[in-house]
Amino acid sequence: MNRRAFLNAAALGTAASLARGNAVRSSGTRNRIVAVAFDGFAIFDPRPVGAVAEALFPGKGADLMSIWRTRQFEYSWLRTLTGNYVNFLQVTRDALTFACASLQLELRAASRARLLQAFLQLQPWPDARMTLQRLHAAGVRMAFLSNFTAQMLDANIEASGIGEFFEARLSTDRVAAFKPDPRSYQMAVDHFGLPREAIAFVAFGGWDAAGASRFGFPVYWSNRLSQPPEELGAAGARVETGLDSLPAFVAAH
Repeated sequence: MNRRAFLNAAALGTAASLARGNAVRSSGTRNRIVAVAFDGFAIFDPRPVGAVAEALFPGKGADLMSIWRTRQFEYSWLRTLTGNYVNFLQVTRDALTFACASLQLELRAASRARLLQAFLQLQPWPDARMTLQRLHAAGVRMAFLSNFTAQMLDANIEASGIGEFFEARLSTDRVAAFKPDPRSYQMAVDHFGLPREAIAFVAFGGWDAAGASRFGFPVYWSNRLSQPPEELGAAGARVETGLDSLPAFVAAH
């Protein structure tokens, strides 16, 4: 099965999976957005991990990160599809082992620990705090909805001092299914007690934007890497290069 097949199978899910969603869709009138769910990387900047990789493996850091990132998410999709769930930190560890082996790089225990620790010390993107403050001031409810473990979320939230803005940390560990499985997005519906149309989802990856759109959320894609949209037959998302326009997107709905 190739990467495109993974994406289509995971993002679109099955009719049975979608039927498990218990949100009541509005008929005729559009719901106002009153809550926002964020992917972890939509708030936390992963680029420092690449700097650590380059420091440990000079001249190979970019290649390592490319393979590592790809396997990190492919492993999460495969584990969800095969019912063989482990948490995202373990997936990240396994993907790192594969990436180093594929490049014939010796991965010592100290190097592995340093690279994995970098995922617990991420800082927010420069525009994140101001955006969160604006949404908070407008009375918008906010939560993380992330593949990150609770440990990863708590460590990064504490380090960055943004915990006051989030009422929940919804890790896919709760449902043992990584995004874009519909069970993961359903966590936001269950937590907020709102219909899908009243919850905006903020994605970092195009595959996540497609999955959330397919689920029924209004989607804001913070496309910082300027990637083209995935060809997954999902409804269009609002595409921006950062978070500055998110408050206006929420207000417009």
